[in-house]
Amino acid sequence: MAQKAFKYRFYPTPEQETLLRRTMGCARLVYNRALAARTEAWYERQERVGYVETSAMLTNWKKQEDLQFLNEVSSVPLQQGLRHLQSAFTNFFGGRAKYPNFKKKNHGGNAEFTKSAFKWKDGKVFLAKCSQPLDIRWSRQLPEGAEPSTITVKFSPSGRWTVSMLVDVVIAPLPESQESIGLDLGITSLMALSNGEKIANPKTFKAKRRKLRKAQKALSRKKKGSNNRHKARLKVAKVHAEISDARHDFLHKLTTRLVRENQVIAVEDLSVKNMVKNHKLALSISDASWGEIVRQLEYKCDWYGRTFVKIDRWFPSSKRCGHCGYVVDKLPLDVREWDCPKCGTHYDRDVNAAKNILAAGLAVSVCGATVRPEESKSRKASAMKQKPKS
Repeated sequence: MAQKAFKYRFYPTPEQETLLRRTMGCARLVYNRALAARTEAWYERQERVGYVETSAMLTNWKKQEDLQFLNEVSSVPLQQGLRHLQSAFTNFFGGRAKYPNFKKKNHGGNAEFTKSAFKWKDGKVFLAKCSQPLDIRWSRQLPEGAEPSTITVKFSPSGRWTVSMLVDVVIAPLPESQESIGLDLGITSLMALSNGEKIANPKTFKAKRRKLRKAQKALSRKKKGSNNRHKARLKVAKVHAEISDARHDFLHKLTTRLVRENQVIAVEDLSVKNMVKNHKLALSISDASWGEIVRQLEYKCDWYGRTFVKIDRWFPSSKRCGHCGYVVDKLPLDVREWDCPKCGTHYDRDVNAAKNILAAGLAVSVCGATVRPEESKSRKASAMKQKPKS
């Protein structure tokens, strides 16, 4: 049993849109107030405020005269917003994310409804305080017998309304395959496969860059607060949506294909967060979406019974000769093909790296071997030197 989200577009009635906008506005207000209260408590009094304290604050806010409108919407999205804020702080203190930011109205909004705040009847969704079901465009049906446990309504900056339903489903594993593949992620080619194939980089941002630049220049000329500026902002958001849709469509089709064809998939554990600090490559790396590729491969392998292996990021996959194992001292990025000084074998840099990643991945998946034996030996020797004699 696994949890899977099904996302659909829907078109609210004027009454539903008014209520949903108010709900999202209230959720944003509660989130921002709670964030401000937690920040103030820490910096002024060195006090830690958690979810329980912010929930009590919400109860008091609802009693205030100027915040009576908080009682006119469902309380569930407001409480869920406080839970998300708690998760954001947990990730921050765990070193997995930056300090939480305040939510802005122009960035759209979302509201999360648990089972107590919606009704699922005859394949239709009735949200709390809504008498009519949502007009959903069912691009695909939910699994037979599945009922949503959580529903998230989102309004994007481009003006698109979507609803995401989280359901518990049984995902049947794919038939076992005899194929294994190693992937070397890149920029010129999005990825090189160990079988010699290279996947071209679609460069979705570059394809729309001129259109986006034109829309952003038009936005910069509009007077702040004017209706024309609102229209220009909407055009910019729609271009961003086009880029995002094209990127996600391509990546989902690619990762699904790789998971269906291969039993074992090996990739490098890249530190994308540090790599984008190089201002010359940051845009290209972000457009390639290496992190999203790895994320999709990981959860799809888990769903369909495949083996997913991450190789140590310091493994010299590009500089190692796949024939004799010789490792060259330096291999600049502009060198795309090279000959091994020891055995003379000619290599395509990316394909050779993919083959080495696959070999290391198979070694790790079969026997748990380290991919850097020389490092392990040095560590072992260092430990033996430090061990006191009896």
